[in-house]
Amino acid sequence: MSFRSSVDELNRRRALVARMGGVEKVERQHNAGKLTVRERIVALLDPGSFREIGSTTGKAQYDADGQLVDLASSNFIFGRGRISGQPVVIAADDFTVRGGAADGSSAGKLAASEQMAHEMRLPLVRLIDATGGSIRTVEELGRTYVPANPAWEWVVSNLETVPVVSLVLGAVAGFASARAVASHYSVMVRGTSHMFIAGPPVVARTGTVFTKDELGAPELHAKAGAIDDIADSEADAFARAARFLSYLPTSVHELATRVPNDDPVDRCDDSLIDIVPTDRRKVYKMRDILVRTLDQGSFFEIGKHFGRSAITGLARLNGYPVVVLASDPYHYGGAWTADTADKVTRFVDMAETFHLPVVHFVDIPGFLIGLEAEQAATIRHGAKVMSAIYQATVPWCSILVRKVFGVAGAAHSNAARMRYRYAWPSGDWGSIPLEGGVEAAYRSDIAASPDPKAALEAITARLEAVRSPFRTAEAFGVEEIIDPRETRPLLCEFVGHAQRLLRPEPSRVRYRP
Repeated sequence: MSFRSSVDELNRRRALVARMGGVEKVERQHNAGKLTVRERIVALLDPGSFREIGSTTGKAQYDADGQLVDLASSNFIFGRGRISGQPVVIAADDFTVRGGAADGSSAGKLAASEQMAHEMRLPLVRLIDATGGSIRTVEELGRTYVPANPAWEWVVSNLETVPVVSLVLGAVAGFASARAVASHYSVMVRGTSHMFIAGPPVVARTGTVFTKDELGAPELHAKAGAIDDIADSEADAFARAARFLSYLPTSVHELATRVPNDDPVDRCDDSLIDIVPTDRRKVYKMRDILVRTLDQGSFFEIGKHFGRSAITGLARLNGYPVVVLASDPYHYGGAWTADTADKVTRFVDMAETFHLPVVHFVDIPGFLIGLEAEQAATIRHGAKVMSAIYQATVPWCSILVRKVFGVAGAAHSNAARMRYRYAWPSGDWGSIPLEGGVEAAYRSDIAASPDPKAALEAITARLEAVRSPFRTAEAFGVEEIIDPRETRPLLCEFVGHAQRLLRPEPSRVRYRP
């Protein structure tokens, strides 16, 4: 007696499931410029590392004698694999089977993928190419149902436990869109990805007609902050996912891995001394400062198109991963908008969740002001980001590059903790910028002068004398002013000290999308 025939039957069933939606649906997927779900898994994971769970799950048909006639694939595939040697869980939609409809997959597979990532403490990568619910399900069930979001309890728990990446690889709507944004890093593919709460046909019922691009293009969602990045191809999306994961631990119960570093920690770039213009009205490229101070080639910017007065991303210093925050004076002079505050909050929370030190390059003239800023409730969003900064316990180092003004400027770090901070000689700070505050503070003096313009100039010149950052340092109002060229050695020293303070344990901060 042998189970050889049973093994043959197992292999036959696996072969039936491997057809996915069939030749015609696979061809349609390719014609749309997209890989099939199984091709995606092969392209993303290390060769031969995928271990599928539920490989024979599907919709079976039997004849009158109880013999299997056909086995149609489930539209959801998951399992374990490796990316650059790191173990991960892969959860992937198969659009060739019922458009990957959320209520068309075999019961429990989606929940099992999320639960596996959580309980095995493994990063989760979602390959999302699915619609929301389908009316076909109602007819098949013969009844309607009260909607529920399957496995959402695991989705929430995973955000607090393991790195979660979502790659939007097709036109997604409804629950699939919610899964996409409930992640630490999300990517759409230019030309083949769209994302909607509800797609154009449903929206048209409201009386407004949109194309897919008008309603759900990657550029729209990147600018709105719904997704983090836009990839030029599926291969590019896979590469971005792998790079993101390389900076993070496999779960909150571990620390991120240090990689070998051949960039000298004592490297001092002479160009830094002249990179900030002496004319405060002129801008400069903050990203050039990042390139010159962080490990060469290590800066991975995230969320470039949203909240653009802040630059956010991951990088390395002497091989250690860090979260990077930086101002961009090209956008509102670096002033924090409501969107900027939300963006910074999210990155501070990610640093706290995964035990990553924070390096903050500061040039903040305050919160954005004006009617639009008030209409956007900027101060409420600002209070939220300040709360996130004050709740964070990870080591934090601020480099005061230029402006530090007002409530937003004060949020460059937690003032209640030991200040690990350095100022450049270009530092310029106060409650409000001198240029905007003189006329308000000395209004009566200026008005009483026979020559208001001359009076304003005289007062401004008088105040300029006390504006020097060295005056602040004399009173220990700033701990240390440094030669800008010393920035990298000091940051590498900081991140080395920071390692002693990191603890591989769940954070008290509850991460939300």
